[in-house]
Amino acid sequence: MNSRTALRWSGYVAVAIVFAIACAMLSNWQFARTAERDAELALVAGNYDQAPVALAEVIAPGASFDADDEWRPVLLRGTYLTDETVLVRNRPRGGTSAFEVLVPFLTDDGRIVVVDRGWVPPGRDQPEPDEIPAAPDGEVVVTGRLLPGEQSARDGRSAPDGQVPTIDLPLISDGIDAGDAMLTSAYVLMSAEDPAPATAPNQLEAPSEDPGPHLSYAIQWILFAVMGFAFIWYMIRTEVKHRREDDEDEASAPQRTPRARRDRDMEAEDELLDAR
Repeated sequence: MNSRTALRWSGYVAVAIVFAIACAMLSNWQFARTAERDAELALVAGNYDQAPVALAEVIAPGASFDADDEWRPVLLRGTYLTDETVLVRNRPRGGTSAFEVLVPFLTDDGRIVVVDRGWVPPGRDQPEPDEIPAAPDGEVVVTGRLLPGEQSARDGRSAPDGQVPTIDLPLISDGIDAGDAMLTSAYVLMSAEDPAPATAPNQLEAPSEDPGPHLSYAIQWILFAVMGFAFIWYMIRTEVKHRREDDEDEASAPQRTPRARRDRDMEAEDELLDAR
């Protein structure tokens, strides 16, 4: 093996190592995504079916939402501020670009909590809903689950009056001039109302229990790294095999000796003499 061949093979191995490092990084990222998803599923499993408790037992007045309380069922007692209803636009529900109905709720302890009552489809002949089921009047007991507010629209999306691009609780609070009375760290996804209204928005489905494809992707990246080394080994093995075959062919070829050349030269001279 000459130095040129060794250099070429070293390049092959270097490419395989770089590829394996990239695959390892991507695999670790997918393993991290798997761990995050497992934690989300564990949180849902631990909180979703608990018995509902008063909001103050989970988020005391003046306190903020704790991420460990996501999906905890709570009870709200008070009245809906129906005149402050807000629609969240462009929500993928029911195979359409739907709207979620947010209604601020004034609790007995003086706080204002945003309640997501569900979703409504766009109108038949207009983008806005044809009808928005009204919230119950008077004293109401709302059962729902706590969820954190969403981030502001990153792409600068705006919305018409009475609508918001995301469940941006500070933005909603500014829109209704709620001041410090509004809880801006979490909202309540409604599951039941007492008294129950004649009609209500469509309820949002329960969170998915699908662990996702992250673990399989992580294993695939590991296999890709192994395949990279296997491919380089195959290339080097094939090159060595072809080189050996070339050497064997060269060794088996007939060799021309100096005597044979002299004999042919003498025959050529004899032919010249005979011709003369």
